[in-house]
Amino acid sequence: MKYFVPLLANEPAADLQLASEIAENLFTTNNLWIMISTALVFIMHLGFAGVETGFGQAKNTVNILFKNTITPILGLLTYALVGFFLMYPGFETPGWFAFDLDGWKMFWFSPAEADVTAGYADGGYTYWTEFLFQGMFAATAATIVSGAIAERVKLSAYLVFTLFYVGLVYPLIGSWKWGGGALDELGFYDFAGSTLVHSVGGWGALAGVILVGPRIGKYVNGKTMDKPGASVPLAVIGVFLLWLGWFGFNGGSVLSADPGLVSLVLVNTSLGACAGGMGGFIAATFFFKRLDLGMMLNGILAGLVGVTAGADVFTPGSSLLIGFIAGLLVVFSSVFLDKMKLDDVVGAVSVHLTCGVWGTLAVGIFSTNPEHSFLSQLTGVAVCGAMAFSSAFLIFFILKKTRGIRVSEEHERTGLDSHEHGIRGYTIVYDE
Repeated sequence: MKYFVPLLANEPAADLQLASEIAENLFTTNNLWIMISTALVFIMHLGFAGVETGFGQAKNTVNILFKNTITPILGLLTYALVGFFLMYPGFETPGWFAFDLDGWKMFWFSPAEADVTAGYADGGYTYWTEFLFQGMFAATAATIVSGAIAERVKLSAYLVFTLFYVGLVYPLIGSWKWGGGALDELGFYDFAGSTLVHSVGGWGALAGVILVGPRIGKYVNGKTMDKPGASVPLAVIGVFLLWLGWFGFNGGSVLSADPGLVSLVLVNTSLGACAGGMGGFIAATFFFKRLDLGMMLNGILAGLVGVTAGADVFTPGSSLLIGFIAGLLVVFSSVFLDKMKLDDVVGAVSVHLTCGVWGTLAVGIFSTNPEHSFLSQLTGVAVCGAMAFSSAFLIFFILKKTRGIRVSEEHERTGLDSHEHGIRGYTIVYDE
């Protein structure tokens, strides 16, 4: 293993030894924190499974869980096959497309050559830690889509969509900022992915919702009909697991274990979540005249998404305001989508797209870094949104015209579990 050690020609041997030990300990600490963060991000998939299963109908429980189980599998595999090298291509000059062919060959055929410090943080961490941490992010985009179009999409169509969207679209867009591409050169900033992860997933969800269409009986005579979820407790557990995972999602994005910066990021993350929950609670009380738990839960997620773009450059005070506004927006957005007859089972478009856009633009308003401008943020949102939505729409459209993307009316009415999986999510057996 190689470590970065600052050397001076006239340093005594003892000082060089001390510097080497400090560098090694720093490397180990940073690497350990990124690995812990990776595990926390991984747990978010269990959170998504809980939220989607809890908000979905009982007759589709196994189908939803199946998608949430296979999504990280496909996400990590496609990221290893192509995504990682498309997302971090090593642009010779900032641009829109490049592929790290040498890195791909090394990854698969000469892995020992990659056993060096990744060059993204002062203290560093391993190349393999970098791959795994970023790979966990990749599958999140597809999981966002999964919840929005649940209960009526063909499993085979969703899997094909995931292969292309996570394998090609997500890493290509990510390369424009995180890979040193054209948007990075422009000055666009997205700390942990309000746009590059969440709104990319949200744009994909919106395209899917439009083309798949609403569930049978969701909109009747101009009215929105409630479809009770299978388990409110499971939805609550899922949200708290996502909140926990966000400590790794945002905290790990510091790309080191810098105590001051990691602490600030985690404080801003939590305050954003709390303010978002309050915003969702207040807005839902105004709109629905009831204490709506579901909207408060989505408000928490909205606040988390909102502060993600600038958790390292926001103050705690601005994080509270950004999160609160996100909590309000998620309710407004959900009401608007229903008026447009766009059926989103879990509110993924409102949480991840609406609040992802808001959080990214908020960097241009509230950032403590004077180099961050609203115009650069708006440009990044527009470019990434155009690419993500058009790509997702095209993938779903081709699938719709070829193999179809929606299950039969009979299967939708009776539930996907019995027809596609042969088992139920909830089964009570009585002794005779």
